[in-house]
Amino acid sequence: MTAERPIEPDELEPLATGAWILGAGGGGSPYDGYLNLRELYRGGTRIRLIDPMALADDDLIAVVSTMGAPLVGQERLTDPRLSIKPVLALQDYLGVKFRAVMAVEIGGGNGLEPMLVAATLDIPVVDADAMGRAFPEAQMTSFAIHGLKMVPMAVGDIRGNAVVVTEAENPKWVERMSRAVCTVLGSTAPTAKAPRTGREVKDCAILYSVSRAIQLGRTVHEARARHGDPVAAVLESEGGRLMFTGKVHDVDRRTTAGFLRGSARLEGLDGDQGSVFEVDFQNEYLIGRRDGVPIVTVPDIICLMDSETGEAVGTETLRYGQRIRAIALPAPPILATPAGLALVGPRAFNYDIDYRPAFST
Repeated sequence: MTAERPIEPDELEPLATGAWILGAGGGGSPYDGYLNLRELYRGGTRIRLIDPMALADDDLIAVVSTMGAPLVGQERLTDPRLSIKPVLALQDYLGVKFRAVMAVEIGGGNGLEPMLVAATLDIPVVDADAMGRAFPEAQMTSFAIHGLKMVPMAVGDIRGNAVVVTEAENPKWVERMSRAVCTVLGSTAPTAKAPRTGREVKDCAILYSVSRAIQLGRTVHEARARHGDPVAAVLESEGGRLMFTGKVHDVDRRTTAGFLRGSARLEGLDGDQGSVFEVDFQNEYLIGRRDGVPIVTVPDIICLMDSETGEAVGTETLRYGQRIRAIALPAPPILATPAGLALVGPRAFNYDIDYRPAFST
């Protein structure tokens, strides 16, 4: 790609569709953000996408997301003025201006959040993120895997409140403190994570994830347009694997401590008839079991997709009777390293099992 280019209007909806798939059930629905962006584009706004390798080493990049439970986020409309609040708080604290903005996670609505910040502050969006998917906790990033500091970071809300966390003993404490603030602010709040230099982005981020999401969304839309199978098209284009085909029979879901936690049970259809698939989630899908046996776990991207439309189904939108194909997409390689698994593998979520890639058999 060129060093900097506009994101075209016809890329916005594919971006939302692709980000929803990469969200592994979390990150919040991207379509409210998409509608906001569409209206901005109708008014003449154009958001610029910058190649991460074109960043100067000393450029300072804002890293943004919305923290909290996706089910709560459904009840609040995306507001670009709110999204920039923690970014401005960090600028004031540091006494600098940001060169560009990027997503902490490309998954779900958080994949579109930097576009709202970029449109308001007139800065470009970096074609990168720090997860290559979505994860529920703030320390679960490629930057933390590389040992970079996770402070300062800022959290804001709709009431005129903003908090800057300036010191933390370790990345897990950044999560604990910011999650406590988020819960007090209503279990959903925009954040600006620790800023990154251009050098840190180039060395430590998941590169070209925005482009990946756009292409993934186009794959789905093109399959629909030719009356093909969008799920099969995603599996072919991404090197994914179909794990189960079934119908949602039961969903247990609750919001607690700023997370959406629970599980869902699918009863098998077609070739999986007679079997059961159970999936646990903490904002994102974490582990899938076929007849009680784990067959897919984090950090692989577990996505539940509507069998007909290929639309991703988030943890907050699972409903009884939905016909679902559960798929797995490969994790970014850094997440499957020993350092990565320590932060984002099954044991990081208190499962007493080791990571086994869904693509090893």
